Amino acid sequence: MKLVGNKIFEKFIYALIVVNLLAMVLESDEGFKEITNDYLIIFEYFSITIFSFEYIIRTINSIKEKKGYNKSFYGIVDILAILPFYFQSLIGFDGRFIRVIRLFRVFRILKLGKFNRSFQLLAEGIFNVRRELYLTFFIAFILLFFSATGIYYLENPVQPEKFASIMDAFWWSVSSLTGVYFEEIFVVTIGGKIFGTIISLIGVGVVAVPTGIISASFVELINKDKSDGKI
Repeated sequence: MKLVGNKIFEKFIYALIVVNLLAMVLESDEGFKEITNDYLIIFEYFSITIFSFEYIIRTINSIKEKKGYNKSFYGIVDILAILPFYFQSLIGFDGRFIRVIRLFRVFRILKLGKFNRSFQLLAEGIFNVRRELYLTFFIAFILLFFSATGIYYLENPVQPEKFASIMDAFWWSVSSLTGVYFEEIFVVTIGGKIFGTIISLIGVGVVAVPTGIISASFVELINKDKSDGKI
């Protein structure tokens, strides 16, 4: 029986990913982990076995059909989803490095995209407008740099401890442009308040532009799928 493309196998992988994410959340609770640690370890070994088997099968199938799965986005996601286990078990790293590479387990959530057409459409939509997004992010970076530099010169004489450098001012710039404000960083000068208000208003547009670009591309692909009878 061919596993790649088999609906039963794909639903099983889908369910396994969801349970893995739930287990990852639950094991962060020390009390729960202490009680169920042995079961969590067994489940981790089971999951890695299945994910590794899936990766090998897809690789073999890709070689036969010359599709280049290993170099694709989902091929990279699949290998990143299982690497932390092998790093920890085979190489023997420990301490803080292990805690860092365990973050790669979050990549398992991206595996869901292979089994959900909406995820695939979103990824395709982003890819289709990548040039527009590059330009938008470039403009956002310029604005971020400009706002950080401006607020530094306006606020540093009054608040040298909070705006000690342009690098420190970047944190304020990010919060102002995204609309997520932090109580520990605020402006007190008249010039800083006026400048901050202008930056915040511009930030609304900067955040909205990429959202609109991606949404328009996503809707276009959905309409195309509907016209083709795929959804």
